[in-house]
Amino acid sequence: MADYKFDKSKLPSRHVTEGPTRAPHRSYYYAMGLSEEEIHRPFVGVVSCWNEAAPCNIALQRQAQSAKAGVKEAGGTPREFCTITVTDGIAMGHQGMKSSLVSREVIADSIELTMRGHCYDALVGIAGCDKSLPGTMMAMLRLNVPSVFMYGGSILPGKFKGHDVTVQDVFEGVGMHSVGKMTDDELHELECGACPSAGACGAQFTANTMACVSEAIGLALPGSAGTPAPYESRDQYAHASGEAVMRCLALGIRPRDICTRKAFENAAIIVAATGGSTNGALHLPAMAHEVGIDFDLFDVAEIFRKTPYIADLKPGGKYVSNDVHAIGGVPQILKALLEGGILHGDCLTVTGKTMAENLESVKFNTNQDVVYPVSNPISPTGGVVGLRGTLAPEGAIVKVAGLKMLKYRGPARCFDCEEDAFAAVEAGNYKEGEVLVIRYEGPRGGPGMREMLSTTAALYGQGAGDKVALITDGRFSGATRGLCIGHVGPEAAVGGPIGLLKDGDIISIDAEAGTLDVELDPAELEERRKNWKAPPNAYQTGAIRKYAELVGPAYQGAVTHAGGKAEVICYADI
Repeated sequence: MADYKFDKSKLPSRHVTEGPTRAPHRSYYYAMGLSEEEIHRPFVGVVSCWNEAAPCNIALQRQAQSAKAGVKEAGGTPREFCTITVTDGIAMGHQGMKSSLVSREVIADSIELTMRGHCYDALVGIAGCDKSLPGTMMAMLRLNVPSVFMYGGSILPGKFKGHDVTVQDVFEGVGMHSVGKMTDDELHELECGACPSAGACGAQFTANTMACVSEAIGLALPGSAGTPAPYESRDQYAHASGEAVMRCLALGIRPRDICTRKAFENAAIIVAATGGSTNGALHLPAMAHEVGIDFDLFDVAEIFRKTPYIADLKPGGKYVSNDVHAIGGVPQILKALLEGGILHGDCLTVTGKTMAENLESVKFNTNQDVVYPVSNPISPTGGVVGLRGTLAPEGAIVKVAGLKMLKYRGPARCFDCEEDAFAAVEAGNYKEGEVLVIRYEGPRGGPGMREMLSTTAALYGQGAGDKVALITDGRFSGATRGLCIGHVGPEAAVGGPIGLLKDGDIISIDAEAGTLDVELDPAELEERRKNWKAPPNAYQTGAIRKYAELVGPAYQGAVTHAGGKAEVICYADI
């Protein structure tokens, strides 16, 4: 056991374990088999997003047991609990996707409430699905108790006709099937072999993007993000994460000491450098909001603009997460960025050391072509680009990794929900050169800011991925490829220009200059605004209604509360 000294009188758990008035509270802990010594140790919440919704989450409870062992061996008393997830791959393409982004807030809120209600002193969080990673890290930043995050690991690559495949290939297979390029038997063979193990989607989609962020921002142990979920070495990282949180508690290292403005810049750098998910530009502002740091879409986009793209990862490139693990994991990407003079090396991390100190012993692997040095990047600017213009005064985002077409001009074809757009695409009811517009899918208008992977993947499967552009006030999956622009703001539901478009309006996209414009006189837009009326929200009850009433704009992270700037009492100081 580590020889740490803890003063329980200064920890939140004193409110439930110390003194004669807490005898009733202690009786509950005796009922669960805790000894007197264990009751008077620091209490550490160990939260996982374990559930049977998807392979992303199925290995998390196993890893939580190892994290608990690490906490216990380092002098703490672990208290395990679970929170929800909504798994995008299953929620995709129907009304279930309205729950996805909402779940990020519910995850953060539920972790906060469990920690507050039981006065836990520190937190280990283990997450696998897209929204559960930022949701867990948001809770850590909100509570500001010593915390260590750990990704549950990616899935192993599937096989189809001798090639590595991911779930993205299955979504695109639906498009191929719709135009006769894939038979029923082939689609069935693909769906049966694409996802062969536990773990989150294998390419640089949202889960792996935010896993890279967890290391780059300093909340996760070095190397913990890369190991695939089925590997037993994940359990060693979990055990070490439990020990690390006790070290942070002993040293007084809190998440807001780690997640400074520079750390958020490091996080944005790794999203761009890996051609990561556009969702990173939604989640980083939301995480920064918890601390009270101004770091919106435009701040993120400015970093994206000057960051070289160096990791050749799907969907824009060739490789998957398991290939990054094979060459040395996320520290290889961070080492390349540090040696290239791009990363802030002086940021504190959960090891108690700086980023540069963590990477000191890492030697960049030159015998591979997964990650390139900054001196020889795949492209000189990042894999993700921010846009702004008359169609997007509050910004928009596009993934350009692997894209050849960075400029585009064409007539709008407007759809007021994803289902209508998907039906048109599936029926081939669109023309080459059009800009498909999917609106009323924003945070408030959706409600819930759905991802559009079913539609974009169908376009790609039909061979039209580079023949049309697609823009939306909703989101795109990390698996989306092609000229697909999301997060267009202001959204249609609040009267943004995207809601004023008519079929045939000419839209101009320039991902090199960072612009997104509609070629209309401002007076014409203003005239249309006078006649525009917000459609009614069909969701008048439940969590989605509450979300629609509370949620803010996408460029600020689509958050639902006032954040760190409004904080009066920090939970960690109760």
